[in-house]
Amino acid sequence: MSKPHAHLVGVAGVGMNPLAQALLAAGWDVSGSDRYLDTGQDLAVIPKLQRAGVRFFPQDGSGVTPHTQAVVASTAIEADNLDLAAAARLGIPVVHRSVMLARLCEGKELIAVTGTSGKTTVTGMVGFLLAELGDDPTVVNGGVVANWETADAIGNVRIGRSRRWVVEADESDRSCLNFHPDWAIITNVSADHCSLDEARALFAAFAAQVKTGVIGREGEPAPWLELRPQLSAAGSTFCYGGQEFRLPLLGAHNAENALQAVLLCERLGHRLDRLAAALAGFRGIRRRLDVAGTAGGVTVIDDYAHNPAKIRAAWQAVAPHYRRVIAVWRPHGFGPLAKMFADLKALFIEMGRRCERLYLLPVYYAGGTATGAVTSDMLAQELVAAGVPAELAPDYDTLIRRIAARPRPGDPSASSGPVVVLLMGARDPDLPALARRIVEAMKKEHQ
Repeated sequence: MSKPHAHLVGVAGVGMNPLAQALLAAGWDVSGSDRYLDTGQDLAVIPKLQRAGVRFFPQDGSGVTPHTQAVVASTAIEADNLDLAAAARLGIPVVHRSVMLARLCEGKELIAVTGTSGKTTVTGMVGFLLAELGDDPTVVNGGVVANWETADAIGNVRIGRSRRWVVEADESDRSCLNFHPDWAIITNVSADHCSLDEARALFAAFAAQVKTGVIGREGEPAPWLELRPQLSAAGSTFCYGGQEFRLPLLGAHNAENALQAVLLCERLGHRLDRLAAALAGFRGIRRRLDVAGTAGGVTVIDDYAHNPAKIRAAWQAVAPHYRRVIAVWRPHGFGPLAKMFADLKALFIEMGRRCERLYLLPVYYAGGTATGAVTSDMLAQELVAAGVPAELAPDYDTLIRRIAARPRPGDPSASSGPVVVLLMGARDPDLPALARRIVEAMKKEHQ
């Protein structure tokens, strides 16, 4: 009997490539297309997906055949995509990414993690803790768990043999409502892709679909009121239930993330002392305050922060531990930049009091129908007018040159103390490589 065939549009994306891995493990024949591959971009996940068994096609409809059972797409895929046109021509159903993942979860003991911020980290934490404590879960996450990343494994999926599954459920397009989990964590509720009232209504609807229990700030206030993490450049320490927990990740927000993961695992029957021992070994999620390297006294940290709340959390986690902070941010779309413009301006003015320099990169544009009515340069000009040491860096090479030319620790013109470059932004797959390039530039300058 032949395997069922699914063709994934945008298969290299952060939400789609973990689904591809889960489908392969479930016995599907998986093919995919991605416009990044069509434009010759070198994405690290592509060779790993190919070695796992994903067959790649140009995004021209050629990967969709009469024998394809489903064409899978996310909300980001536009209606005029040629793969979708081929599916319509052949009468093949187009299935949303989250719907396909929810189908794979049927018959499982499902733990779903959603919320405005922190869901990728909490999903990774829960999956890691349960794996370390012997539950052998399957984990499908939107970010790479550093502990699971290898030369062949992307690290955002763990295939287990038990019925217990842990998945990240996205709220940005309301697709979390496609899941009816046994357990859930709602990390927090704030305005991001929708208004605060809309977010509250969405998560209330999601919570109503949970069969057994929900962990979350608004539902269980007592542990949050008692949380007093001790923060340092090495991570945080906090107490819960009389047990001390050590977490090797920066920031109070990560201590909050860890407490949510611990609360869920405690509900599942795990002892706090064993959870504490396991948590100390969690190395974090790639692109979540991810240290790209240190050279010449300058540390480069790469983070996925793309909205004011996440930028603030990254800043508050990093800035107290460095004398000099150079911040870099790339907006992830014209629409989001326009929507968040006023809040971003207010936040960057506040940050500017302690930031040595703020570099804004051009808006990331991956194609589509978005218009550039609001730009990074417009934001930079308003920040400069408000007294913020901000400027537009028109491209990666210019940014690297400007950062490398700044005074280094030990230079007569530089203040003493450690220096950090905090690189922030989403969607652009080249940002991690940019962080590494900045480190290499610092090494050359230091030679």
